[in-house]
Amino acid sequence: MLAIEDNIYLAADAIRAHKLRASLTMLGLTMGVATLIAVMTLVQGANSYVEKKIANLGTNVFRISRLPFAITDFSVLVKAQRNKNILPEDLEAVAAGCAHCQYVGASVTTPIGFRYRDRDLEDATLIGHTPNMADIDTRTLASGRYFTEMEDRHAANVCLIGDHLVQEFFAGVDPIGHVIRAEDEEFTVIGTFEPIGSVLGQDQDTFAIIPLTTYLHWRGLRNSLTLEIKAEGGKKLFEQAQDDARVILRARRHITEGHDEDFYIGTAESYISLWQSISSAFFAVFVMVSSISAVVGGIVIMNVMLVSVTERTKEIGIRRAMGATQNDILRQFLTESVMQCLVGGAIGVLCGFLCALAIRSLTSLPAAVQTWVAILGVALSSIIGLFFGIYPAMKAAQLDPVTALRTE
Repeated sequence: MLAIEDNIYLAADAIRAHKLRASLTMLGLTMGVATLIAVMTLVQGANSYVEKKIANLGTNVFRISRLPFAITDFSVLVKAQRNKNILPEDLEAVAAGCAHCQYVGASVTTPIGFRYRDRDLEDATLIGHTPNMADIDTRTLASGRYFTEMEDRHAANVCLIGDHLVQEFFAGVDPIGHVIRAEDEEFTVIGTFEPIGSVLGQDQDTFAIIPLTTYLHWRGLRNSLTLEIKAEGGKKLFEQAQDDARVILRARRHITEGHDEDFYIGTAESYISLWQSISSAFFAVFVMVSSISAVVGGIVIMNVMLVSVTERTKEIGIRRAMGATQNDILRQFLTESVMQCLVGGAIGVLCGFLCALAIRSLTSLPAAVQTWVAILGVALSSIIGLFFGIYPAMKAAQLDPVTALRTE
């Protein structure tokens, strides 16, 4: 019985003797593994990205809106357009009646352009907030302060601005105390936020926040409010807070038992669950495609190994005549098959990671390089090598030594 290192040496020697054939043989497997690794790396990065960016509500914060927060069926959106707006009275009712809610705030948004002196910025977002959104919202102040209850009550023309507005209007200058204009209204800047960055290519720093009362006095109730609610803490209290808010709104809207609600509740978990259901579908499709490529690579390796057995019949006969057993021949050809798959798989893992990192650098798509993904790629290659190498190895081991020696 040959030692493992001897089998490895014999397999490496056979591969070196036919470098071009071995390279072409491994190409299909390399492409399959590279595709699989790239997809898994991008999906893992996207999942992490969603958790940090899109679903950044906090574990004890939920939203209530007239329209669904995430749409997978356009007919649902069309139906939701007929829902009643969420009004300031609804905000007051939930704030007064929700026993497990720590803070009940509200927000409303509209697209608008801003101007500072001779500079204009279009496609920005104006946001109206209740003062307690300072304790609910996940944005972090970079300088200045949030507006007070008194400023909200008296509809003060003050605002806090995102980093894009800071860079566009006040590069190198402290923006606190300066006045910016939105249409026919002027607002004094009292605070700025730290940069958020982009979410799927959409800049999240082009906004200004003003008191909700100021927004309503100026813009009116053209848009429905979104209730932003922070529970007292803990999963059980979080669910009870949602139930409290749901009961209050159903009562105010006269929604009886058995009828659908005309509002939607969104949590970090609901965003993540929706994303995972979408990403898992894409992931399954890509895995199927890459698996087909990997299987084709395995079939190619099996065919080439069968050709190799035919070409090396005399070599097998000589080895058998010198005392090699059937198991020795079996292990030799299996080792050769697995080695080709391991090399092809390792190259595929490297190519997959490089491809994913290139996509992350050139686009807004994220990628997360994880060790277990590389291990999975190498393991998959080994399994393919063993599975598709068994038949050629068995055929080589079962050759009659006398017949093999007579082969020219």
